[in-house]
Parts: sequence; C-alpha cells; structure tokens
Amino acid sequence: MVLRWGAGLHRRGVTARRHRNVCPVNLQELLDKQDFYDAPAVVAGLSAARVRSVAARGAVRVSPDSCFRIASLTKVFTCTTLVKTMRDNSIPLGTPVIELLPYLAPDWRADVRLTVEHILGQVSGLRESVDSTALAPLGDGPHALQEAAQLVVGTGNEREPGTRWSYYNGNYILAGAVLAALSGTSYERALEKTLLGPWNLSRTSFDAPCDATTGWDGPTELQLLGYPRSRRPSGGLWSSVPDLLAVGEGLLADRALLDDIRRPRTTPDDPMVYGLGWALGPSGQMYLNGRLPGYRAAMLLVPDKDYVSVVVTNQQHALPATARVLSDMQQSLTNDDLATAIDRFAA
Repeated sequence: MVLRWGAGLHRRGVTARRHRNVCPVNLQELLDKQDFYDAPAVVAGLSAARVRSVAARGAVRVSPDSCFRIASLTKVFTCTTLVKTMRDNSIPLGTPVIELLPYLAPDWRADVRLTVEHILGQVSGLRESVDSTALAPLGDGPHALQEAAQLVVGTGNEREPGTRWSYYNGNYILAGAVLAALSGTSYERALEKTLLGPWNLSRTSFDAPCDATTGWDGPTELQLLGYPRSRRPSGGLWSSVPDLLAVGEGLLADRALLDDIRRPRTTPDDPMVYGLGWALGPSGQMYLNGRLPGYRAAMLLVPDKDYVSVVVTNQQHALPATARVLSDMQQSLTNDDLATAIDRFAA
C-alpha cells in the first residue's frame, strides 16, 4: 500500500494552498520512482516561499506528522540554539570554549585557542578518540554530558584549530555542554526554552513519542531503544517532517542568524565546504544527512530561493534513494546534482 499526500494537504503543522503551486517538482512522483530498499515508511516535504507540500509512501500507515529518529540532523537544532543563545548574550562565536566551560580547566588538554566557532564548524583539530564505547559507562545521569565533555577535551588536539575539517561528534558534545552552561540549565531544557518552544516544534523531543515509527534493517524490525544522554547534542532527537521544515523556515526568516551559520569555515584544501553544522553546495545550498540503525534522514536548504526540503525514512539502507530524492527536489532551482554529495556526507 502506498499512502499519498500532495499539495492539497491540510494537517496540523502543515500549510498548503490549492490556489498557488510554487513547488518545482511532484514529490509523489519522485518518491514512487526510487528504490527505498522496501522501506516501510518514507515521508518527504518541501517548503517553497513558505508554501508546503508533503508526500509519503510505504507499507505501514504513516502520516505527515509521524516521528522518526533524525540522527545527526539533531546538530541543526544544537547549532541553531547555541548560535542564537550566544548572539542574544552578545558573546562572540570566536570565544574560547575554555572561557565558557571553566570547570573543565583542571582536565583540559586541548588547545586553549579552541573556540565555539571551531567546534560548530568541525574544524577543532581535536583528537577523535571519544566514541560511543568510551561514553557508554557515563550512563544517563544529570552530569553525563558534562562528563562526556571532560573526556573530549582531555584527549588533546591532533592539529591546530581551524586548519582542517574533520567530522567528529565530540565537537557537538562540547557544543551541548556550552549551551547548558550559558543557559544555566540542562542541554535539553535549553533546547526546549530557546528553540523547540518558541518555534512551536511540538513533535520534536528526545523521548520517543507514543506513535514513534520503528526502524528497520533490511527485513528486520528493530527494537526502540533510548539514546545516551551524553551523546544527545550530536544525534538524539525524534522529529517530524513539518517540524524539520519549520526549523528551516525559521532559519530563513532570521537572516542574521542564517548568515552566521552558512558562512564557510573551511579552507580550499578541505574535503568539503562547511559552515556551522551544514555542508555547503555549489549554489549556496545547505545540506546534511543523519543515520542511525533503522533510520535515514536528510535535509537541504536553498536560502536564496526561500526553499527547504527534507526526506526521512525508517530503513537504514535507504540513504542513496533519500539523497537522490533530496537532490532531485532542488535540481530545477540550481541545476546541481547533489545526490552523491548528500549520500557521502560523513554524518
């Protein structure tokens, strides 16, 4: 069974106008012609000049509001919230992290010149030795994130900050700890207070909703598992297509915030052009993907076209198809084929 919602859709959190079609593509056709590796559920959405269209396909019943794990798309939320918090408190992005996390000073082995801009831009030069295995013993207590940040800065630097791009989740562990410190609360509460609440992102949470879409590995349905608190800033959220579109729309509406985030922080020798939390395409696109066992998600903005798009699925082998659909959705606007770049992105 294939479930369809088109440009005439009217659901909570989704805006569509029958009398005005600004969508450059037919989403349902794009979804239906791709091989999603028998994904039980795929939902795609786009917002063009704030007019939304959502389409879906799959063998299980989903709605446009269905929640999926979004994995590394969580970094969009962490980055946006931290940059906004620093701006609201008149703190430059070039502020050294050690000044904002002084409690880490006794264990600090990283370069003291390491800044918030470096960690959000994945150009920290930190030694990438803190992984899920190292973080597992920290548990989910109230200090798990701070203890994870302590491990990250305790490993030192491999290279000077700002000299080389390398994707490392430890950077966003530090970013989450900075956000918590600046907000005087937990990372989760800071995200809720600054972004999720004000931007009406009611379907985005670290807790699995009662109607959570379960993930699949090929023909095998996976058990719903929690996500370690120490790793949440880099990949722990559940969300829906309408909420993800709303985040993109919110960024496009705040041009100063957007310009801070999309300015490249990489050098010509780096493997990709990267801003803060987003890879940057040849026509100014901002894109990234997320992957966790059972789920794939990808998102793309074309700021100069007032355009946001997203694809989420609960099949972990469906990233090539996800990337192809996301690229095809924007190609009529930019003439760029980004499918390979989106698929290979290191999220």
